[in-house]
Amino acid sequence: MQLLNLPAYEYKIRQSADQHFIFDNIRKKFVILTPEEWVRQHFINYLTGHRQYPKGLISVERGTVYNQLAKRTDIRIYGTDAQALMLVECKASTVPITAAVVKQVSTYNKTIRARFVVLTNGLEHFCWEINWQSQQMIPLSAIPAYPDLGFSHQV
Repeated sequence: MQLLNLPAYEYKIRQSADQHFIFDNIRKKFVILTPEEWVRQHFINYLTGHRQYPKGLISVERGTVYNQLAKRTDIRIYGTDAQALMLVECKASTVPITAAVVKQVSTYNKTIRARFVVLTNGLEHFCWEINWQSQQMIPLSAIPAYPDLGFSHQV
């Protein structure tokens, strides 16, 4: 798998027949190792190990409904108030982050209403804070660390 612009970590890979699997520390199981999953697992490690997001507040590949269509979001993080805090869309490292990808995650977020939206392909990372009153996406220079968000305690 490709080297990413994310911190390295000690991942667990298992092979069965002709498929490779990677251990997901959030779902507590091995999942098929695809290029997108490679990015997702590295990004989860970055969030938990380097930005201090509690594992208990992270949901992976959670279903959502938009315009009566079932969709899945890659990573959803909740605040201690159980409201969606951050929506992360992961793409394979070969997939560029384009306006269409930004529109996709923004569309999902109209239903989810997370405060932050992140897009990553493992090489490039983009983060916006959403101002729901003005309907604006405000670009941020970095993904905020969980302790900086003002929650009174960790989960």
